[in-house]
Parts: sequence; C-alpha cells; structure tokens
Amino acid sequence: MVLPEIILGQLLQVFKSEGIERHTEEELMERLGIQQSDYNALFSSKADMVRQVVQHDLYLGEQRDQELLQSARNPVEEIILLLLHGIRELQAISPVYIYDMQQFYPQVWQLCLDHLNTYNHDLNFGVINKGVVQGYFRKDINLQLVTKIILEQFNLIINPHVFPPDRYEMGEVFRSIYLYYVRGLCTDKGSKLAEDYFSKSNI
Repeated sequence: MVLPEIILGQLLQVFKSEGIERHTEEELMERLGIQQSDYNALFSSKADMVRQVVQHDLYLGEQRDQELLQSARNPVEEIILLLLHGIRELQAISPVYIYDMQQFYPQVWQLCLDHLNTYNHDLNFGVINKGVVQGYFRKDINLQLVTKIILEQFNLIINPHVFPPDRYEMGEVFRSIYLYYVRGLCTDKGSKLAEDYFSKSNI
C-alpha cells in the first residue's frame, strides 16, 4: 500500500489545481492508482478524505513556516516572509478549490478558519512580541490588536471582490497595504529593514 502521506499529498495537488468536486471518488482512485480496498482503509467518505487532505496541508504549512522563521535574520524579516509566503501560496491555488470547500465542505472550511484564528494568530503574535522585545517594533503597540489587523489585512488582499486580479496587481496591493503598516509598527531600527525587504520582494 502506498504511504498515506503520499496519497494525501497527491490528492492535495489535484484539489489545489482543479478543485475538489471536479472528480468523483472513483475517478480520483483511478487517477492516483489507488485500490478500492486501500481507499476504504484510509477514508470513510469523500468528506473524510477532504478533511484529511486539508489537515495534511495545514500540517505541511506549519512545517514550512518554521523553516521560513529559521531562515530569517530578525523579526521584521520574519513577519514579511510569513506574509509573502502566504500570498504566494494562495496565488498558486485555484479559486475553485476554495469555493468547493466553502460550498460543499463547510466543516472543513471552518477547520481552516479556526486554524487561522489560533495557529496563525499565535505565530504572528509571537513574532511581533519578539520584535518589540528586541527593539524592532514600537513598545507602545497593542499586540492583540496589531495581530488581528495584520490577519484581517491578509484576508482583504486575497478577497477578489475587493481587489479583482484583472484590475489590481497582487504585488502592488501587498506593498501598498503592508509596507506602510509594518513600517508604522517599526522603530527607527526596524523601519529601514522593512523598506529594504519590501523593495526586494517579488510577488
């Protein structure tokens, strides 16, 4: 039997590029070369399959975040790398994938929202707090509020109803929203770093 992680990874690639509902379970099994018995041993239903695939994706995302943070030299770079990576990840996903999840698997979509409001919130909160302690971010900022604003700005950027991709270039929207906000959070020590990172960013 193929390792479950490999199957989940293959399904994730199909879903992100083509959506969830485009293929039946039988078509997915045939495409991935999975036997019915192996499929039944892994998944109790298509909804269960989608849930496991999304949980696998969230786990991989957490691992990638840790790798990003290890490569950063300071909290200013950490927060920018996390934001850039999140935007690039979403740019590579078919909108049909998100639509299918919202319409047909609301419990799985809620899982994603819960992850955003817990894991992503805590991750960004920790980075900003570290930046305050190390003198890169201002000491008078409200950490909870700033973290909430950064996450909501991210949701704003990726909302096609607010910034239709045929009218707005994603990289310019990203810089226009985050450059001024992150720079405003910075001390003199962090401000120059923020401007340098944004000038080099390419999305």
